[in-house]
Amino acid sequence: YTHAASWMVYALGLMGRGDDAYQMFDMINPLSHALTKEAADLYRVEPYVVAADVYGAGAKSGRGGWTWYTGSGGWLYRAAVEGILGIAMQDGTHLRVTPALPKGWPGYSARLRHGGRDHAIEVTRRADAWQVTVNGAGPDADGRFALN
Repeated sequence: YTHAASWMVYALGLMGRGDDAYQMFDMINPLSHALTKEAADLYRVEPYVVAADVYGAGAKSGRGGWTWYTGSGGWLYRAAVEGILGIAMQDGTHLRVTPALPKGWPGYSARLRHGGRDHAIEVTRRADAWQVTVNGAGPDADGRFALN
């Protein structure tokens, strides 16, 4: 059931458990079910749509079901962006970036379009902490970035 699994990815990210969050994300990512022809033939649904469920037992184990009308896709997107990448809007004018990335990731860069303007987000691993900048500047005293 991918609704619940997406919420679990989100929760693991918010807990700072990046390795666990990404591992679970990868398990329900539809692309992960279609990396080979054999895998795609087993999955049997669109590899670009999050299925509401994936059978886990019996002859149908690995087959996806209930695509296109589930809210799981939206929740998996939020789990990835907010839970793992840590990018979250606050009050419509500020951004908070609190990454929960897997240990093997050195960081990432992203572009956020908000209010008709582009904002460059850079996240870099520094020892056991993250260095985060938005448009080249660090966060304010509250750990937020103003998007004005």
